[in-house]
Formats: sequence, structure tokens, C-alpha cells
Amino acid sequence: MNAWTIDAATSLASKSDWTVLKPLLLQSVAQTLEMVLVTLLIGGFLGLVLGVVLYGTRPGNLFENSVVYHILDVIVNIIRPIPFIIFLAAMQPLTIKVVGTSIGTAAAIFPMVVMCTFATSRLVEQNLVPVDPGMIEAARAMGASKFTIIRTVLIPEALGPLILAYAFLFIGVLDMSAMAGYIGGGGLGNFAIAYGYQKFDQTVTWSAVVIMIVLVQVVQAIANALAKHVLKRQR
Repeated sequence: MNAWTIDAATSLASKSDWTVLKPLLLQSVAQTLEMVLVTLLIGGFLGLVLGVVLYGTRPGNLFENSVVYHILDVIVNIIRPIPFIIFLAAMQPLTIKVVGTSIGTAAAIFPMVVMCTFATSRLVEQNLVPVDPGMIEAARAMGASKFTIIRTVLIPEALGPLILAYAFLFIGVLDMSAMAGYIGGGGLGNFAIAYGYQKFDQTVTWSAVVIMIVLVQVVQAIANALAKHVLKRQR
């Protein structure tokens, strides 16, 4: 493509037809929110459970089991560093078996949930480690069961940092949803690429970028307020 063709394409693209693009943008926002919320709901919960298990099976902790801990630790360390776009491709055969297809929003959500689970587990573990062991020992001395300690001592004491960790996780899941466009998952990432980048329309591209920035800012502001409130009550 020569310079004249690029300039011509850019000129044509500068006149965005928002009567056509607006419904597509709204649909993309809805798809992004669906992917992110479902992933956070399922992956966030499973990651919380796995994170508690990782913490609990550490040497000296509630469910001390070095074999289980090291196996889970290795699995998490293997999966977490994989770039999500590669993870999407690697998970395709399993996605087809579980979801029935490798294309579409549901097919994007499945690998997102898997990746979110392992990412969350490490965040949860790291935020539980600083909890004062003395409080746990005091609860055990009073006869509290291990699960009661997790529910009434461990999680509440780490709640403020966990809220901030989940806000950080939201950003990561939003990033993953943007890559879902490569398998027809839709969302703002697909909208920005298909109707912005590929059509030389910077207005469309930046519209998607601005919406994603706003989403992140809103979620981070809410998380900051909640974490501040929780930490203030704990003092």
C-alpha cells in the first residue's frame, strides 16, 4: 500500500458513520462487561479458594502439606506467565470439549476463567501471608475450627488488600477481554481493531480506549474507597 492509498483511506475513515457504529459500540461494551464480570465472578471465587489452599498448605500454616503446596505452586507458576493470546490458542481443544466451540463470547470466557483463577490464587496467597500469625494462633487456642479461622479471622484481616488486589485483577481481565476478539469473542478490543485500526479510523479506536480507561478508573475508585473504609474499621 503506497502513501497515497494510506492517505486516502485515512481521509475516508475520518468521517465515522456513528449511526452504524453506535449500536456496534454499545454491543461491544455489553460483550466486554459480560466477559469481565462472568470471569471475575467465577475465576475470582475459584482463585480465592485456590489462594486459601496455597496459603493454608504452606509450611507452618493451617493445613500444612508441603507436597500439595509445591504441586500447586508449580502449576500456578507454569500457567501465570503464559501470554493470554498464546493461552487462548493452547486452550482451544479443551475449550471445544467444554463449551462446544472455539469461537464467540462463551469460548473466550472459558480460558479467561482458567487464567483468572490461577492469577487470583497468587494474589490471594500473597495478601494472606502478611496476616499476623498471632491472631490465628489465638483463634486456634480458643477452639475455633480451621474453616472458622479462615472465615472469621484470615479473610477479614486481609480484606482491605484483597479488595485492591481484585481491582488490579479487573484490569488484567479487561486486558484479556480485549484479546478475545481474535477468536470472535467480540468486545471493545474487537471493535477497536475491526472498525478502528483496520479501517484507519482513530476516532473509533480511541473511543474504545477511552471507555476502557473510564471503566478502570471507576472500578479503581470504588475499590480504593472500600479498602479505605475496611482498613479504617480495622484500626
